[in-house]
Amino acid sequence: MIVVTGATGNIGRALAGRLRGHDALAVVRRPADDLGIPYKLADFDRPETIGELLSPGDRLFLNSGIWPGFIDAHRAVIDLAAKAGVAQIVSVSVRDAAPGAKLGMGLHGVVDAHLRKSGVPWAILQPSGFMQTLPRDFKGGTMYGSYGPAPVNYIDTRDIADVAATLLTSPVGPDRDHLLTGPESLSHEGIAAEIGRALGRPARYVNLSVPEMAAHLERQGIPQEFAGELAELQARTGDGGWAATTTVVKDVTGRPPRTWPTFLADHTDAFMP
Repeated sequence: MIVVTGATGNIGRALAGRLRGHDALAVVRRPADDLGIPYKLADFDRPETIGELLSPGDRLFLNSGIWPGFIDAHRAVIDLAAKAGVAQIVSVSVRDAAPGAKLGMGLHGVVDAHLRKSGVPWAILQPSGFMQTLPRDFKGGTMYGSYGPAPVNYIDTRDIADVAATLLTSPVGPDRDHLLTGPESLSHEGIAAEIGRALGRPARYVNLSVPEMAAHLERQGIPQEFAGELAELQARTGDGGWAATTTVVKDVTGRPPRTWPTFLADHTDAFMP
């Protein structure tokens, strides 16, 4: 059986759709009858509820949002999966994840290191930024950030799901990190131009210094310590380090990742006021 955690998020929901017809089970916190596969209620806050769903030979898709208990919960689920004798864990991490890095990169880095030492065969997906976050970022037609002028890569979360589905339904391969990117890296001004063309109305990116961006985020209700780190993280990912692309999506799935025009055509409504 393929057990899918985070099944109601952008990646998990798309993955569930690709697993219809397979022996798959969604792990959800509340009833979700629209996923297309059976589900069971369980919660990362109680890792044992997820562990109870695992059996020898299962394949586990490990994914969730970030919250204060993220590291402990994910490490506990990995340990329970090892104890249950699962055949493979496919985990969603993030590009440049490493212990000690800022925010989610650091949290994922700790979990990734634990998974690599778990004894369970693993595949770690390391995607760049999610295209699906952009409707929120461009709310009102304007995005503020401290990324600077360099290109930054974004990927459609449906491509992450496609890679996960291929790995989970194929024979277990060697342990491997998979750096996942979209086909083209653009500056945020370039992204705004693509959005404007797709919507037929102006969209703009306003670049701020790190202190200015931190203050902007604080005005949005983000605590001061996190606002500063997030602004610094944007500047780091916008220094050119997230510009390089890979062929991993095509190598694994047999087709290239979705383009900006394809993503925008499919998500036009999400950008509307």
